[in-house]
Amino acid sequence: MADVLSPPPALRLRVQDTVREADGVLGLLLADPWGAPLPAWEPGAHLEVSLPSGRIRHYSLSGDPGDLRTYRLGVLRDPGGRGGSEEIHTSVPAGSLLDVRGPVNRFPLVPAERYAFIAGGIGITPLLPMVREAAAGGAAWSLLYGGRTLTSMAYRDELAALGGGNLVLAPEDTHGRLDLDSLLRGLPDTAAVYCCGPAGLITAVESRCADLFPARPPHVERFTAAPDAALGSASGPDEGGFEVELRRSGAVLHVPPGRSLLDVVREAVPSVPSSCEQGICGTCETKVLAGEPDHRDSVLSEAEKAAGNTMMICVGRSRGGARLVLDL
Repeated sequence: MADVLSPPPALRLRVQDTVREADGVLGLLLADPWGAPLPAWEPGAHLEVSLPSGRIRHYSLSGDPGDLRTYRLGVLRDPGGRGGSEEIHTSVPAGSLLDVRGPVNRFPLVPAERYAFIAGGIGITPLLPMVREAAAGGAAWSLLYGGRTLTSMAYRDELAALGGGNLVLAPEDTHGRLDLDSLLRGLPDTAAVYCCGPAGLITAVESRCADLFPARPPHVERFTAAPDAALGSASGPDEGGFEVELRRSGAVLHVPPGRSLLDVVREAVPSVPSSCEQGICGTCETKVLAGEPDHRDSVLSEAEKAAGNTMMICVGRSRGGARLVLDL
């Protein structure tokens, strides 16, 4: 197997139960088959789930971090997606065994006196444990939660039962688009803004935050690739492609325009791990030994991107077309 960043621990868990959380949203409760406690996790964490078909998908943990008897996932059925949610809804009944890795947290809750949460649809899954922790810790919080209809919005009762904050449910069929200014205007400099949901919502939140407080970008988690992740959109043009040196295998390969670095690397290292291939999950994170990556992922922080110590090779390229040297 390729020498990449250490993968999270592997677990085999049983689907203890399935629950209809909302229209189109299936909840899975996962437990150790022998009743052992599960590894601890913090709000924002997710699991990498290997489905019976061999597909690998990543799902946010939506339960209570204080309860290590079960992990809870919420999965939106997306008939137009890549097949993972359809498989969960149709082919993973209670009693099934699933291989998972994690928990992994790329979306941690930072300490703050006040939190502003914005959820769109199934984007509520990583935010619910955050709201629960903020409420338990006595921090001021507000949640603006939108969905197609009220009945499509999961965990409404759990959210309503949490105290110390302001919950606004805004289904699109009755309220229209989310009124971001109602939440964002007037926030103090100490507030932390968190958003998860469709790409359009995240783009709107990032744009509005840039206008209102440019020095305080929101914390976001994406379910689809960022706009600049596409091969054809280069922040550092590489019209002639670039070279990648795989230090451990000794291979030097050419990465042409329009072809991903991951795809080329697989020619020499077929076992290099990957999953989403959109720069949103972190599975393919690889150490960079030399060169300047052109980061296009939604995983690394701005500070981590500036350091250039690792990159997501599914979407990342070389800035300016110079050679990259990877620890593979």
